[in-house]
Amino acid sequence: MVTLSPTTGSTLGLDANQLTSAEHQLQLRRAVIASTVGTAIEWYDFFLYSTVTGLVFAKLFFPHSDPWVGTLEAFAIYAVGFIARPIGAAIFGHYGDRIGRKSTLIATLLLMGLATAAVALVPTYSSIGIWGAVILTVLRFIQGVGVGGEWGGSVLMSMEWARNDRSRGLIASWPQFGVPCGLFLANLAVLAFSQMSGEHFLAWGWRIPFALSIILVGVGLYIRLGILETPVFTKLLAKRQVDRTPMLTVIRDHPREILLSAFARMSEQAPFYIFTAFVFSYGIGTLHFSRDFLLTAVLSASVLSFVSIPVFGHVSDQIGRKNMYMIGALVTGIFGFIYFAMLNTGSAAIVFLAIVLSLIPHDMQYGPQAALIAESFTGRLRYSGASLGYQLASVIAGGPAPLIATWLFGRFHSATAIAIYIAVCAVITLIATALMTDFTGKDINAPDAHPQRI
Repeated sequence: MVTLSPTTGSTLGLDANQLTSAEHQLQLRRAVIASTVGTAIEWYDFFLYSTVTGLVFAKLFFPHSDPWVGTLEAFAIYAVGFIARPIGAAIFGHYGDRIGRKSTLIATLLLMGLATAAVALVPTYSSIGIWGAVILTVLRFIQGVGVGGEWGGSVLMSMEWARNDRSRGLIASWPQFGVPCGLFLANLAVLAFSQMSGEHFLAWGWRIPFALSIILVGVGLYIRLGILETPVFTKLLAKRQVDRTPMLTVIRDHPREILLSAFARMSEQAPFYIFTAFVFSYGIGTLHFSRDFLLTAVLSASVLSFVSIPVFGHVSDQIGRKNMYMIGALVTGIFGFIYFAMLNTGSAAIVFLAIVLSLIPHDMQYGPQAALIAESFTGRLRYSGASLGYQLASVIAGGPAPLIATWLFGRFHSATAIAIYIAVCAVITLIATALMTDFTGKDINAPDAHPQRI
């Protein structure tokens, strides 16, 4: 039987190998569900902001700017959340490796949810002038800090319960499933209240999905409070192997793994935010499609990802993490040209199909990505190293991507320039991934699995 601490709810002296098969499967299912549901809620919060940026914020917070300039300004605030993500990774990565995965995940959920709910209350330019945009920027920064600490803990909460080394790709992909789930919920909420509020969407309709975040946070807390700490961290705690300064240690001992993890995300993260955020300003302003049409298309794309992310995570267990990931990067580099060619036909059916298919190349990388990055770090530094490597990409890829895409289109008046940008990101990813170590099927908790490489 598993012994619980009456004060923390964590396990004492827990070794996954000492659990019966039934006990282990129960804990694994609980960990996966808690990670996935919590991640979905946090990404709902983050994507809600992303979706509304292209639809609302330029009009309400920068009303006197040229439409193109206003969109740039709105996406600049949007990018602040990505700049904050490495900061969140540093803060919560430290505590995740010091006090545990579970407690840290509860803190990130609270931070993210409260900041998102507060967005619903921000006055617009017509009420308080530029201060509305300032408040929005601060809340976006807090969102970014929360998300920065969320990913690493969610992945480890699932992956560190894996008993079979040959299934880590699939198990670690389930928290990634929270991304399309959050995207689906965010677009569904905006679509629903867009239709309910109609012409009043800019007045109050857009605020309701943000306010609903507080309910989702309550659900997420209920689920996460009922899970156990991972056996990997519990064992580290029992053996007194917890590092006093994990973030500083991982930066000192594993800078190569951190940088390669960040650059490996270029062709996954940058195109994703072009396909799910920039597409709204491009689709409405250039292609003249309706807001609801684009929301429905992105909604459909996220539903397809429900299946494709775990499938590609599973395939990576069969053919190797790096192989699956590099195939995805190559497909993404090519698909950028196909995507914009399909959009520019102006045909509703073809545009809809392009948006629906746009996340498949992303999912080919995102499915195996969690395991690929997390496996690169030893257990006592895994939360810090994986979080920092993953979130550094937000500064160079995800955050600036819609901003760069908007600038490129405004400068060259051609979507081909954006497709070239996506292809360059793919080349960077291919090089970085080729230099990473593939731990597929290997024991990542072995003492000699992660030698220091300075």
